[in-house]
Amino acid sequence: MATLRQSLLRPRVLYLGVALVCALLIGVALYMQFQMQLEPCPLCILQRYAFVLLGALALLAALLPAFLGRIVAALGLLVALAGAGVSSWHVWLQLHPPAVSACGPSLEYLVSNLPLGRALPRIFQGYADCTTVDWTFLGLSIPAWSLIWLLVLGITLGVAQGRRG
Repeated sequence: MATLRQSLLRPRVLYLGVALVCALLIGVALYMQFQMQLEPCPLCILQRYAFVLLGALALLAALLPAFLGRIVAALGLLVALAGAGVSSWHVWLQLHPPAVSACGPSLEYLVSNLPLGRALPRIFQGYADCTTVDWTFLGLSIPAWSLIWLLVLGITLGVAQGRRG
């Protein structure tokens, strides 16, 4: 039993686990969008980007030699923390919606028509659809679950960084 636990905690296995969980969570997000008709807001889309990038980096870390894998996994940890920051802000917006909140331009419009320095502040100011809680599970909204998963996956990458093998 101890041997099984040791092999499951090897860095490559942990990296693959993170990549798999990210893929599953993106699948759930797409199911919710296309089957449950829950349209993602700009902050939700940024969180999806975090999961996609985190999953890709974790998969790459699993495939590369150990030294390079650790570097790529460290980048993945930074992505997880950045995504958790976006999720935290999104949860805060849902708990404390702005007094005046209007629907603004889409994320695609902002990114394609404004320089990044002007688009990012507008994305994070919060839209009406970013403050709406359309779905909950166990009393937690989608951004709250996103925050939990990003933290768990980040911690998993951190544990993998501390392991040998």
